[in-house]
Amino acid sequence: MDSTKPENLISYTNIEVDGIVTFRGNSFRDAPSHGYADMTDFRLDKLWSADTGSLSSGSAVWTGSGWTGQPLMMKWPKEVKAHMNMTEKAKADDELVEVIYACMDGYVYFLDLRTGEKTRDLLYLGYTFKGAGALDPRGYPIMYVGAGYNSNEGTAKVFVVNLLDCSVMYTFGDNDEFSLRGSLSFFDGSALVDAETDTLIYPGENGILYLIRLNTKYDLNSGTLSIDPGRTVKWRYYGTRSSTESFWLGMEDSAAIYKGYIFMTDNGGNLMCLDLNTLQLVWVQDTLDDSNSTPVLEIEKGHLYLYVSTSFRLGWRSYDTATVPVWKIDAETGEIVWHTDYECTTDDGVSGGVQSTIACGKNSLADYIYVTVAKTSDNASGVLACLRKSDGSKAWEDSSSYAWSSPVCVYNKDGSGKVLYCNSTGDIRLLDGKTGKQEDVLSVSEGVIEALGTRDCKIWGIRLQ
Repeated sequence: MDSTKPENLISYTNIEVDGIVTFRGNSFRDAPSHGYADMTDFRLDKLWSADTGSLSSGSAVWTGSGWTGQPLMMKWPKEVKAHMNMTEKAKADDELVEVIYACMDGYVYFLDLRTGEKTRDLLYLGYTFKGAGALDPRGYPIMYVGAGYNSNEGTAKVFVVNLLDCSVMYTFGDNDEFSLRGSLSFFDGSALVDAETDTLIYPGENGILYLIRLNTKYDLNSGTLSIDPGRTVKWRYYGTRSSTESFWLGMEDSAAIYKGYIFMTDNGGNLMCLDLNTLQLVWVQDTLDDSNSTPVLEIEKGHLYLYVSTSFRLGWRSYDTATVPVWKIDAETGEIVWHTDYECTTDDGVSGGVQSTIACGKNSLADYIYVTVAKTSDNASGVLACLRKSDGSKAWEDSSSYAWSSPVCVYNKDGSGKVLYCNSTGDIRLLDGKTGKQEDVLSVSEGVIEALGTRDCKIWGIRLQ
């Protein structure tokens, strides 16, 4: 399953993949940025904005872009674009990077990264999308995106979309009788596809891990694309403290994969390592609480580790404060290498602790990880913590209003790195990755930013100067 690593993202038709195809970039979930920047002034400048909308379902109203919804991006080859329903301007632009953003208003947006102009018409699917979705890592024009909530259209499900004409080729996951959570079928995670076996790998909040042989056929020259899903393998689990009332079943995170092993956290406080070939658990580690943080894998001195944390759901462990650890875990054994603890508060429905995914530093930042911890001193405050990979000690912290967004490290070609994150009062903060020095703060919203789009219905294009 390591065929989803960036260096192996070459399809059977020899399409080179140049972009961000899944949440945090790859199967390790350690590549939230792509390429290099050319930062000299270390300033954030508004380049463009695009409007989004809202979607009502019963008493719920979903607006803009939310957790974890970071956009996908792709620089499509000219041969692929020739058969797409793009504007002629977009097809003719050999430097075009298409931003593909599934939002809470039920639409998928297609935008030019440099200008914010529409590259094609909006795609309306009619469900709230909180997760990032995923593109096919082989360069095939396919998008996999799961609904995060039911809508007036029906029960939430996963859509497999043909990006040549934006037609829906396949759906699954709604009202699955194999689920131990009844009709609940939300999908906030971002899928992976194993290129060698043509298999879609998708964990759901319904407590099911789906492995679907796609039987994909794509002809680059004629621009024909089809799938014929064959055998679907489903895996489910039940823990000693799992129930429908507390310590829930189901996965909201995006799984990480190394070779034949998948790593997932769940709503019930379990971090699991599963052998994908045998569907047998290798190990389980207790993460104490509702864990929405995606495990991040890293090979250090030839050994595989992962970094992960958890949230603090009101009433499960406490109605006051609770300890939220940030863990480094031996991915081969499940044993805890170290943990760094934060005492956090919480609100009902607006959890404290870590709702984000950890960023592992590279290049000049290779000694550090970065994690946003919410509600550390009160319900309004939080930190971005820079921790040393060696022992979990704190190198520095940036205090501001709390954040649910996942931090992103960006690098110049010389390897020097900065880290940025978005907080709950509408700010994007750019910091020096080594020292924590504040380089710039840019306000783009009057309220919370949970992703790179905002809850007040904007997608922003920001230039790193």
